[in-house]
Amino acid sequence: MEITAALVKEKGGKFELEKITLEEPRQDEVLVRIVATGTCHTDMAARDQQTGDTPFPIVLGHEGAGVIEKVGDGVTNLKVGDHVVLTFGFCGECYTCQHGKPTYCENFPALNFGGARMDGSHSHHRNEQDIFDNFFSQSSFATYAIANKRNTIKVSEKAPLELLGPLGCGIQTGAGAIINSLKVSPGKTIVISGAGAVGLAALLAAKACSAAQIVLVDINQERLDFALELGATHTINSRNENVVESLQKISPKGFDFGFDTTGRNDVINSTLSNLKSLGQMGIVGVATKPLEVEMNAYVLKGIKLIGIVEGDSVPTEFIPEMVQMYLNGQFPFDKLIKKYKFEDINQAIEDSESGKTIKPVILIGEYNA
Repeated sequence: MEITAALVKEKGGKFELEKITLEEPRQDEVLVRIVATGTCHTDMAARDQQTGDTPFPIVLGHEGAGVIEKVGDGVTNLKVGDHVVLTFGFCGECYTCQHGKPTYCENFPALNFGGARMDGSHSHHRNEQDIFDNFFSQSSFATYAIANKRNTIKVSEKAPLELLGPLGCGIQTGAGAIINSLKVSPGKTIVISGAGAVGLAALLAAKACSAAQIVLVDINQERLDFALELGATHTINSRNENVVESLQKISPKGFDFGFDTTGRNDVINSTLSNLKSLGQMGIVGVATKPLEVEMNAYVLKGIKLIGIVEGDSVPTEFIPEMVQMYLNGQFPFDKLIKKYKFEDINQAIEDSESGKTIKPVILIGEYNA
């Protein structure tokens, strides 16, 4: 079938809307009419080959939401007409998948960054030439996407589909880090570094978990002011304030948890130095340098430093749970979102990279050409 997709043709290139051909879904796949897709820094990282040797031309996009149009013969958990959120790809068969940890799937790199199905085939073509695809097992910067039955998550039809795509990655990562990985409970205290979509989703989740103190650290005062509106109890502008001293004033006995989205040594160590004994810190930021920690205090206090992928989510459970939390008014992640037309995708990307927009969502379902 003919679809419109946003192609990236070279490292750092613009997204170009073009007509291409999409194959029929295979036995274990579904065809999804995309309503909207969130943009994420991982899309830009792949475009810029920061996540590896991204092949071109490629269809990116990995926070898709839409309606199922067709299902393969082997798909029994989904049906035509289902409202779905597309999430990361996982094999469902390796040791970690079988033990309830699909975010650490042994085949994660191939299924999400390989530019093709596991067998090397492609579902997207142009003039009989293969186009690299299967990004996060979906490539959802397009009017239609092929996804696997495992990473296609049915959600309530009561929730607006145009908002739900980011639950498949960015929002899931921040919220899941708080709820699934760190298991923040009522009355606990936490420091969150970075006021982007992931950090602010973590803030919303910490508020939903009834954390007693939620401190947001960033250099953008506008974002910090917004964090207070979302429920942060304190903010620290690390451009103007000494983070270590400010944290000590807020909680002289230290904090129970830290969560970092920046990947910066200095930021991570500022939080680590202010954790209580047996405190825990989750990290998700993409780092440009190796992490160095002050070992003596780190070891003597029994601190746990935890790497987190996709919020330790089991998507079939956690994504519907986030949707229900939203419908209950407990998780207003829609406050982070700004909507863009499909033809304005490059503006959305630019606004995300500049910090103008926290979480752009592309309204692909409204596109007519």
